[in-house]
Amino acid sequence: MKFNLQKIARSRKLEYSIFVFIILFLYNIVFPMHDYLPLFILHEFLVLSAAFILFEYLKDFFTSRLIQPISLVLNIGIFAAVIFLVASITKFTLSSNNINIETRDFISSLFSILAIFILIGIVIFIYSSLRELFFLRQKKDPSVYMNTMLVFFMFTFLSNIFVKINSEYDFIKESFYVVSIILISLNSLRVSWIGFLSKKQKVYLILISIVLIVVFSFNFGMISGDDNFETIISSFSPGLLTLINLVMLYGIIFSTVVFFTTLFHLPTAEAFDRKSEEVSSLIDLTKLITQVFDFKELAESVTLLTSKICNSDASWLVIKQGDEFELKSVNNIGYLEADELTKFILGQKYDMEEGVTIVTRHNLSPFVKNNNSKFNFDSIAFACLMHHENISGYLFAARSLEIKYDDDDKKAISAFANYAAVALENAKLIEESIEKERMEKELDVAREIQRKILPHQVPELDEYQVSALFIPAFEVGGDYYDFFKLDDNNYAVVVADVSGKGISAAFIMAEVKGIFGSLSKIFFNPKELLVRVNDVLKDTLDRKTFVTSIYYVLNLETGKLSLARSGHTPALLCSHGIIQKIQPPGIGLGLDYGINFENSIKEMEISLNYNDILVLYSDGIPESKNSNFEDFGYERIEKIITDSCHLSANEISNKIMTELTTFSLDNSQHDDITLVILKRLNNNK
Repeated sequence: MKFNLQKIARSRKLEYSIFVFIILFLYNIVFPMHDYLPLFILHEFLVLSAAFILFEYLKDFFTSRLIQPISLVLNIGIFAAVIFLVASITKFTLSSNNINIETRDFISSLFSILAIFILIGIVIFIYSSLRELFFLRQKKDPSVYMNTMLVFFMFTFLSNIFVKINSEYDFIKESFYVVSIILISLNSLRVSWIGFLSKKQKVYLILISIVLIVVFSFNFGMISGDDNFETIISSFSPGLLTLINLVMLYGIIFSTVVFFTTLFHLPTAEAFDRKSEEVSSLIDLTKLITQVFDFKELAESVTLLTSKICNSDASWLVIKQGDEFELKSVNNIGYLEADELTKFILGQKYDMEEGVTIVTRHNLSPFVKNNNSKFNFDSIAFACLMHHENISGYLFAARSLEIKYDDDDKKAISAFANYAAVALENAKLIEESIEKERMEKELDVAREIQRKILPHQVPELDEYQVSALFIPAFEVGGDYYDFFKLDDNNYAVVVADVSGKGISAAFIMAEVKGIFGSLSKIFFNPKELLVRVNDVLKDTLDRKTFVTSIYYVLNLETGKLSLARSGHTPALLCSHGIIQKIQPPGIGLGLDYGINFENSIKEMEISLNYNDILVLYSDGIPESKNSNFEDFGYERIEKIITDSCHLSANEISNKIMTELTTFSLDNSQHDDITLVILKRLNNNK
């Protein structure tokens, strides 16, 4: 079976690494001396295997995490400092008498082995971190360069075996060592990630790189320049000493390259920060376009991002409403000041059709003179928000410092204004759509209320035909009709119309139904009933709402009819083919709650003879319009009734609606239509 370390799970690699370290530890306890060549070769391979498997684990560890470069460099510095600490403790703990493995006691040997194991772990971590920085922000795969360096590191490590066999083979080790240093130098140049750091991060990186150069230099000097510590490591593994030296050199060279590269990038860091901010703000705005549907919230976000994208101290947004511009959102400026500035700037003769306009303090001198105490800006930039080649608003950005807006600033504001215009227009359309949907749902509720409160069927009366019809308009109004049985001989009929439309009118209509239904059982007199209804509505209707109504009580036995009216369309009485308007005085319910209302209501009594027809209707019928915006009118209603007086009540109702539909065919219905017809029959015929 082929052993492929790359395909082994990360957790297993850690287990293998620990396992090899345990074997290595036991090996050094059992065989503290490695002079015998086979034992030496085996030991070197164990050290290299432990280091390599740990490296494979750390490589997967870094790959699975999103690590920031500054954090990685800082960790390298921390672990490099730990190496110095461990080396110093080891150096001064082990006396010169215990340096040689032959004279070292068990405790000293154990301590030195543990210290070396810590060094191996830290060195491999540093190398893995440097490798991760090598691959960071690379457009092409540079694996071949890093892998080549790793191979030469291994060759340099294993070349100590040839030196052990014969010291004359030292040139092999030196050759691999020199090539490794060259590869380190070349690979250290791959630091393109530095260009993507902010100015603050670059300054921080310069300081860290200086510390790294110092720490890695001290470590390299201590490990390779101190005979005692060098002997400690070399007695454990000559190859490990070589590997540690190479990693320390890698750290020195890499830190030096980072220092100078960052130093050269520093002058352009501010420009990069600005471009990065612009891109970030545009990305944020793009997210807002798809995620934020509330116009007010989007306007506030646009204003905030405007200050961010062009490094401004304040910003505000105005949107065109009709012929005026209305302030929608501000950031770090008062509403009153922003409004005054907007009116002043837009009142000047600037070329505002396209692009970005810069207004300096000099241009604002009249405004500054009048508002010097609260004016804190040195320059103001504003851009048009365009929609279908029309100006839909303006985006303002103001700076307090004497740093003028340059061409890059103007381009950034212009691009952002274009995105903002699209986002705001989309939000506006979505808001209108939501409002339309809400209104439609409201109308549906109102229609349902209206449908439920109307009678499901007309009463069946001896000697009388009753027909009732209701056709709602698209917008719900407040039309209402009802029948009340007062006793065995008396029936009441009401037709009412609530002013206004929508769900509020429907709710008022429902309340009016309840009031009429309750009071009709107490008050038989139509005038008195209307007066009482008006008193009850005093606590319900606002000043802009009123209700028109017509109410009559019919004695079924005698045909006598008492009728009162409160501002409603007149009733029509057809007797022997002659139309009479039944129009007793009376103002609408809710127009007055004092004695004036009671005095305005007059009651009228009529007799309904055989074959007479009484028609009640709402203003939706006479006020229906045709394509020429002509009213259907009262005359047409009267003519239809006179021409159809020989027909039944239902037939007359159908006749009126047929004529009305034909008349207003090209024009939509704008109001509810209510029609109630009562015809007395001559059963003797």
